[in-house]
Amino acid sequence: MARSPARVSLAGLKRKITIAGGGLAGLSLAVALRRHEVPVTVLEAGSYPRHRVCGEFISGVTGETLEKLGIAELFDGALSHRSLCWYDGGHLLLSDKLKNPAHGISRYVLDQRLRERVVALGGKVKTGERARPEPEDGYIWAAGRRPRNGQWIGLKAHVRHTKLAADLEMHAGSNGYAGLAGVEDGWTNVCGLFKIDRSLQAQGPALLPTYLEAGGNRELAAAIRDSEWREGSFSAIAGFELGRQTPLPGLLCIGDAESMIPPFTGNGMSMAFEAAECALAPLVSWALGELAWQEVTNTVRAHLIQKFSRRLKVASALHPILLKSGGRSVIHQLASAHLLPFQPMMALTR
Repeated sequence: MARSPARVSLAGLKRKITIAGGGLAGLSLAVALRRHEVPVTVLEAGSYPRHRVCGEFISGVTGETLEKLGIAELFDGALSHRSLCWYDGGHLLLSDKLKNPAHGISRYVLDQRLRERVVALGGKVKTGERARPEPEDGYIWAAGRRPRNGQWIGLKAHVRHTKLAADLEMHAGSNGYAGLAGVEDGWTNVCGLFKIDRSLQAQGPALLPTYLEAGGNRELAAAIRDSEWREGSFSAIAGFELGRQTPLPGLLCIGDAESMIPPFTGNGMSMAFEAAECALAPLVSWALGELAWQEVTNTVRAHLIQKFSRRLKVASALHPILLKSGGRSVIHQLASAHLLPFQPMMALTR
């Protein structure tokens, strides 16, 4: 009796995709591609789990996007944040509520869950692999910020036993701003963006309260110093620019490698997931041989520009106002008159 021909896996007929960068954009895209049986390898320079400079406050992404990517259940157990307070130099400007609750979960937990999901679906995640941004068919650059001479430093740590007045606190100062939001196990994520000041005499974890104090947030700085710090949670990054990044010819970029929104918006993590969603369909079409790679690159780039242009423009216009004395004075006047347009600002940056 003749033998039946061996069945050929559809996945074996699809082109392979390599994603350089195992952060939110890269890992969530890898999960989504594996759900379509596309062969995927993620190259990550670091390891898992690890702490990253991030607000760890996910506001703006829809449940539909998370479901489409196949990662909605990975947020089980995340805190639900609704209330917020906005301070400037310790002075309360605004107390309000978000229109839609936000997720509070650390990157330490979330990145690990995403990595495990990629592997469980048959994808490969290679750690300790430092990739290069070289244009190639099937190669996606999601390796985060572009190193360059910038004026900013990002600092982050988890602390405990720090009492918050709301689920989310934002503290502006003369040199930058910081956000505080709860994550798992009773920890509070403190993450700030500050103008680099080389005159400050501090190193390592002491940099965070030192920058807060230098910007006029002395009470917050003292509270952070007196808190319990989560071992290994302090992180710092420098040398980057905000806004849309300069395109690299022939290279498909997503996530922070494509654009970095000023963090006061609380929308950066959501944009990573939205970017993965924008890239998904064109990449699946390429894997099936239906599109040329240049078509995919052009299509995804156009989708990202269309989706993020308004919020990036609004955020880039508002960002310097928060740091200039004249702008902060106007904000105080508006707050005193109860005219601070917080909800419209939130809507325009989502």
